[in-house]
Amino acid sequence: MGIFSRFADIINSNLNAMLDKAEDPEKMIALIIQEMEETLVEGRSNLARMLADKKDLTRQLEARKAEAVEWQAKARLAVKKDRDDLAKAALLERDGVNRDAQAIDESLTSVHQQLSELTAELEQLHEKLANARAKQKSLVLRSKVAAQRYKVKSQTERLRVGDSLDKFAAFERKLDALEGKVESLNITRSTLKNEIDNFASNEALESELAQLKEALRS
Repeated sequence: MGIFSRFADIINSNLNAMLDKAEDPEKMIALIIQEMEETLVEGRSNLARMLADKKDLTRQLEARKAEAVEWQAKARLAVKKDRDDLAKAALLERDGVNRDAQAIDESLTSVHQQLSELTAELEQLHEKLANARAKQKSLVLRSKVAAQRYKVKSQTERLRVGDSLDKFAAFERKLDALEGKVESLNITRSTLKNEIDNFASNEALESELAQLKEALRS
């Protein structure tokens, strides 16, 4: 069994409610449209058959009415000819033809009613189908917009991550430069201290050498 089984199921269905419950609204509405189109083809086929039946019944009814008129005329002729037996027989045939005509007329009335109902259902089905197709276009458009927004959002997020990484890399470079300056300063300070210490040591040696020289002179 498909999504819909009869005209009434489609006519009375709530399209929005069905789509709200669907896990995949686009797939669901595509199936609904397919079912509606198939039902529409079936409905048109039934309508064509009913119209053919109507024409056939109408021809039969007209033929029976004409036949009843003929039997009535024959009955009158038989009376004029003093043939009451033939007149009665003609009247019996007329009555039988009239009963057939009445049955055909009842069938024709039923076909008229069915045609009216089917035509109304087909009109409602057309409206439902147009609504479903509009929903389908809307869903497809929303899906495309959502996909595009997701793509843009993803690109934006990647750019933000890239910016953050660039900022972090720049901060690392600044930190490396600062650490380099600190190390350079430490090296400079160490060199200066060594020079000062060497200078003091030289002064002590010079003083001791002078003392030795003075002692030798004495």
